[in-house]
Order: sequence, then C-alpha cells, then structure tokens
Amino acid sequence: MKNGKKGKSHGGLLLAAMIMLISLLAGCGGNNNANAPVAEANTAAEASASPGAATAEPAAEPVTVKLQLKWVPQAQFAGYFLAQDKGYYAEEGLNVEILPGGPDIVPEQQVAGGSADIGVDWVASLLTSQEQEMPLVQIAQIFQKSGLVLVSKKDAGINSPADLKGKKVGNWMGGNEFELLALFDKYKLDSNKDLNFTKQGFTMDQFLGGEIDAASAMTYNEYQVVLESGVKAEDLNVIDMNDEGVAMLEDNLFANKEWLADNKETAAKFVRASLKGWKDAIADPEAAVDSVMKLAEEGSTTREHQLTMMTEVAKLIQPEGFDIAKLGYTDAAAFQQTADIALKFGVIKEAADVNEAYTNEIVEMTAE
Repeated sequence: MKNGKKGKSHGGLLLAAMIMLISLLAGCGGNNNANAPVAEANTAAEASASPGAATAEPAAEPVTVKLQLKWVPQAQFAGYFLAQDKGYYAEEGLNVEILPGGPDIVPEQQVAGGSADIGVDWVASLLTSQEQEMPLVQIAQIFQKSGLVLVSKKDAGINSPADLKGKKVGNWMGGNEFELLALFDKYKLDSNKDLNFTKQGFTMDQFLGGEIDAASAMTYNEYQVVLESGVKAEDLNVIDMNDEGVAMLEDNLFANKEWLADNKETAAKFVRASLKGWKDAIADPEAAVDSVMKLAEEGSTTREHQLTMMTEVAKLIQPEGFDIAKLGYTDAAAFQQTADIALKFGVIKEAADVNEAYTNEIVEMTAE
C-alpha cells in the first residue's frame, strides 16, 4: 500500500511538469511555427517587389540604322536585302532601314546631311565629297573591281578609246562619270571639244536607237540589257576600264564621321551582318534574287535579269584569286591607285589624305 501511494504522488508531479512544458511550448515555439508561413510570404513579396529580382530585364530596343543605296533595289545590293531577310541585322540588335536611291539622290549628300547613317557609292564620288569637306569616311570596300565599260556597235568604228573622238558618248553623270573623264584625259580627248559627252538615260534606249555612239554600261546591268534586247556580243565593241588602267574602286560603305564617333559598335554590327549577307548571296544567287524581287518595282525587271546581274556582281566582289575572308577590308594599294587616278585626271584637285579617307577599324571590329 505504501508503495502504491508513493507511486501515485510521483505520477502527479510528472503530470504537472508535462502540463507546464506543453504550456511553454504553446506560448513560444507554437507561435513561431505559426508565423513562419507569414514571414516566408512577406519575404517572397519583398523579393517580387525588388527591381529585377524576380523578373527578367526588358529586351533592349533595336538600334535603327539607315542605309542609303546608290540606286533602286536590284542585285547590285542583294547582300543587304538578304541580310535583312535572314535576320542577320536583327540578330545584331539592329533595325536597318534600307533607303532606295535614284537619279536625283546622291548618297554622300544624304549621309552628310544626316538623312542616312551609312551609304553605298563609288570611291571616286566619296573622294570628291570629302574634298568638299563633307564629314564622311569609308568603313568597308565591297566591290574589288570596276564594272564600268563603254559599249558600242561595231559599225560605229570605235575599236579603241582614241576612236571616241568626234563621237557622242553617254554617261549617267552625278558621280558616275569620273572613270570616263580619266579615260578621255589619258587619250588627250577634251570632253568639251573633242567629243560630245552627254547625259545618258537610265535605260539603254538611246544606245539601241542609235542616238548615242558609245554608252556607259555596267557589266552586271546595262550590258546585259543590250544582250537581252537581241544584240549579239560579237556585234559589239567593249572598252573595259580595268584593261585601260583607269578603273576605280566602286561600291563601298561609308559613314558620317560625327555619327560614327558615337556609334562604332553599331557600325561594326551592321558591317558584320552585311558581309554575312554578301557571302550568302554569292553562295546562293537564287536566294539573293528572291530577296531582291520582293522589293523591285513591279514590271521594272525580271528574275532572269536579276540572276544574271547577281552572277556578274559576284565576279566583282570576289574576283578570281580573291580571298573572300578579306571581304570588306579596304586594300591600301587599290585605294591609293583610285585616289592617284582621281587626282591625275582631275576628279579631285588636291591629293587625298588616304589616312583620313578610309578606315579598316570597323571591319576589324567585326572579327571580335
């Protein structure tokens, strides 16, 4: 019986102790556990309210670049159209606006005036504009050879440049005439006295109709138009500026110096995407012409003509033996030759400062 009473007393104390412990837990630990979900919710709310902590940075707006072409959409500019269609500009974060040219548009004036950021034209035209103190600099060279020829029918008797004396010779003018002026000067022909140097329309109608004895033609365009009209190649005489030693570098890319000073990275992105477009155009003329035909004015050309043009353009961009990996670089010797011819034959009045006329910095940046 004693043992029974003693056990009952100890059991009571143990029960009281357990009740006190439960009370303490309820007053302390229990409250902490109940508050935990609230604290976690508050932390999550704070995190979501922190800028950029729980959401991705908004995509940067694409940078707009305006490209001024020398002429209307055609395969001469296929690399830019293809780069646009393949998304190469977009991949570089650029929104490129390709502005068509025309008979009354001088790319250098558009870029110098700020209507465009980058332009396409011939180097001789760029040199004259630079001499007029337009803030322009060449940033890439696309064509490696001149595509300009003088074409005449054999019955006109123009078997050499010397035979141009007394003849009516056409050119589009507006910066396209400098190679011909150099040719005339080489053969001691005064364009104002020894021959009739006249403005030529942008079709070959004057030549085909006999109004012009010798007409300017690009190997990739007007010369092909003559052949497509039914005139046979063997019935024509052709004077090639390359063969005559008066060829000048043609299609290039140039920029406004003031714009370029603040946008070198943007310029490099544009050039990188453009060069990719040109390499693709040379490798796949069909795709290049697809891009051209989307923009060509309806009825102004045919797919067949543009395919022929693309084939001929490719020969100027990548002549035999030219390393396509060097596309875009301005060759110092070739540029100097163009500048020397320009000076010798009166295209420019003072020697060009070639160190200021072009830069390879932007093309070099495309490899980084």
